[in-house]
Amino acid sequence: MITVTKKIDDQIDLLTMKNDELEIVVSNYGCTIVKVLMKDKEGNRDDVVLGYDDFSQYQTLDAYLGALVGRVANRIKKGEFTLNGETYHLPINNGPNSLHGGIKGFSYQVFDYQIVNDYTIEFHYVSKDGEEGYPGELDFKAIYTLNHDTLTIRYLASSSKDTLINITNHSYFNLSGKRENIYRHLLKVHAHQFACVDKDGLTTGKMRDVTDTPFDFNEFSYIGERVEMEDEQLKLGNGFDHPFIFNKKENQVELFHQGTGRKLTVSTTLPGAQIYTANYLDGRLGKEGQHYYQRDAVCIETQNLPDAIHIEKNPSTILKKGDLYDETTSYKFEVIK
Repeated sequence: MITVTKKIDDQIDLLTMKNDELEIVVSNYGCTIVKVLMKDKEGNRDDVVLGYDDFSQYQTLDAYLGALVGRVANRIKKGEFTLNGETYHLPINNGPNSLHGGIKGFSYQVFDYQIVNDYTIEFHYVSKDGEEGYPGELDFKAIYTLNHDTLTIRYLASSSKDTLINITNHSYFNLSGKRENIYRHLLKVHAHQFACVDKDGLTTGKMRDVTDTPFDFNEFSYIGERVEMEDEQLKLGNGFDHPFIFNKKENQVELFHQGTGRKLTVSTTLPGAQIYTANYLDGRLGKEGQHYYQRDAVCIETQNLPDAIHIEKNPSTILKKGDLYDETTSYKFEVIK
């Protein structure tokens, strides 16, 4: 069932999706995932995503905790791109680049919504032509469905002009319920390659084979054993903050915490994911008086290749006028006893 649990103000609501397996709290502000409550193998219930008790922090801080990110996730080089012979300029908000849709991207917008049925919420937002520098009026929907132990998010969009789009969710997962950091989390990523980044976190266009590198998570490996290894790319990213290119079509990322038995499986129609080990969390105050530091969570940001407009011959992030952007990512939360 779905209930509106709290109104932050006249426009912003919190909505609770609940069944026997999961309780998920989301907001129409940035389509943000505020809480994911699940049991462990002993029956104890914890929140397995980072977030804030004071909602104003979602509105004023960076880090995008739980937020839907768009129009374009990740970085665009120097905040500009050329499309159909016209050059567009975006806000510079991350070093020399534009990040996560600009100053007031989708993460900071209030969405309309309707409760479709007992387990589905449809969020809707119209991004105006020229908003944050992007061409075309973009009609966008994010459909959140809770089915047993799985949250599925479907993204739909169409534009009045050719434009760019690359949507992701930026939840910070910690399956221990934030009782420890993610060093003892086991991670598996079905990927033969990852994309290299520069000192500003921007994808360079160079792909690297994961074999014999800290980036090889084709078998379950402890994040803590890999993130501190000597590697130039880990130094540049201050940890993992890289796009992994998937080599299978479903169930591409698995995260497992042995102590609680909790496991997360991410499955997506998108070709890759930015794996980010919360390298820049700065001790900020989070839920229940906890402070959030580096490595306190891991993000699994499913998406097309970052900065594809400058890297790919036929950029995957271009949405043509009249075409439909239609991508889905699911998050399966289960307990292994």
